[in-house]
Amino acid sequence: MNKQNWEAIIGLEIHVQLNTKTKLFSHAPNRFGDEPNVNITEICTGQPGALPILNEEAIRKAVQFGLAVGGKISPYSTFDRKSYFYPDSPRNFQITQFEHPIIIGGEVTVGGKTYGISHAHLEDDAGMLKHFTHFAGVDYNRAGVPLIEIVSKPCMHTAKEASSYAKAIKAIFQYLDASDCNMEEGSLRFDANISVRPKGEGGLRTKVEIKNMNSFTALELAIESEIARQLDCYTISPHKPHEEAISAGTYRWSPDKKKTILMRKKEQAEDYRYFPEPDLVPIFLNEEYIATIQKTLPELPQKRLNRYIQELKLTEYSASILILEKQLADYFEEALTCTANAQALCNWITVEFAGRLKESGKTLISLGIPAAHVAELIRLIDTGNITGKIAKSVADDMVKNPKKSPKKITEENPDYRPIGNVDDIEPLVEQVLKENPSSISDYQAGKTKALAFLVGQVMKLTKGKADPTVVNNLLQKKLKP
Repeated sequence: MNKQNWEAIIGLEIHVQLNTKTKLFSHAPNRFGDEPNVNITEICTGQPGALPILNEEAIRKAVQFGLAVGGKISPYSTFDRKSYFYPDSPRNFQITQFEHPIIIGGEVTVGGKTYGISHAHLEDDAGMLKHFTHFAGVDYNRAGVPLIEIVSKPCMHTAKEASSYAKAIKAIFQYLDASDCNMEEGSLRFDANISVRPKGEGGLRTKVEIKNMNSFTALELAIESEIARQLDCYTISPHKPHEEAISAGTYRWSPDKKKTILMRKKEQAEDYRYFPEPDLVPIFLNEEYIATIQKTLPELPQKRLNRYIQELKLTEYSASILILEKQLADYFEEALTCTANAQALCNWITVEFAGRLKESGKTLISLGIPAAHVAELIRLIDTGNITGKIAKSVADDMVKNPKKSPKKITEENPDYRPIGNVDDIEPLVEQVLKENPSSISDYQAGKTKALAFLVGQVMKLTKGKADPTVVNNLLQKKLKP
């Protein structure tokens, strides 16, 4: 079997915790990191007779998201009970939206590709099981936290596409300030539905679901592993019906074993015994309410991307890096108020400083380097106060001393003062010309790269401190036949 003739069909279910002050159906605080079982009420723990009260702020944030992705906001939506029996689910059912979700349709565009959304619905989260050496405990602080689950259409074909789509969804929630999307704290989790089929074949084959991934790396690795596993199954059993070659099931990703592991055979909808939630009335949203929220939407990632490309002349790649992290984009915006050189600013933020901080895992923001200081570094270069080579050394010092401005760093270090005096540079230019006669001949023969070589030799002699403009002018003057 030639695996190149097959394609993967991928759909994602993305669970996002909304950053409301209280939980979806109770007044208990929605707050991460507190002592276990302190943010609970009789509603969170499923006590007899406890009645849910819907959080209006969760509805507003859900509507914001629906409008942001161009979905239809349902004027009528309802809640349903989804029955399952886990220790972290005290009621033995989840309150979700099965029959009438609040958002229908929508789409997200990333890198020129558009990915469709089937629907999105509100539901409450479960608690957390915590395992210790000799026992396990249950923390119900998370039980009842509002979730919005975004169900994509099966429209992705590679792990990279799935990851790009997921990053775009994350960015939208951050721009809306509807979630912090902190994956380490479980605010953003992914389930992936995957099947494979021969290219050109219509319909969908048996799918497998991989549950609860909380990083983009895990998402990509799990999808790639599962695609390979399914292709191997079809290779081993080429003549079996596809429903026999691949069994529907729920898997998890094992980072240690680097493969997907079966958790249970796949449930069907009837196994959850869905039925209308009797303790909650339907949600009715009128056009005026939806229009009011529409007017309050902030600048969203795609609009900001277009602005960066069209107005600031950034490349699509550079602009994409900035806009996918709202904090980074806001940092860029702040620095942009102190310098007009947007392209240089983008390069220093996304390449120069990012490279210096990669190994430590820190960012400009977490390290505490003010945005104005990065802008000041660029101004020092643009005004000729320092050269590009000196600027790299100044950036190194900024990382070591996050609160110290580049201007102060250059004032304190004599080595960071560029050589701009013609009388100081001219003898070095003459020395380089004397040592490189072949480059002179090459330049005069029309080989312009020879000039760049000669400039580089002068810069080498000055350890990068000579003003490149002065060096260029002197060389061109002396190279005239």
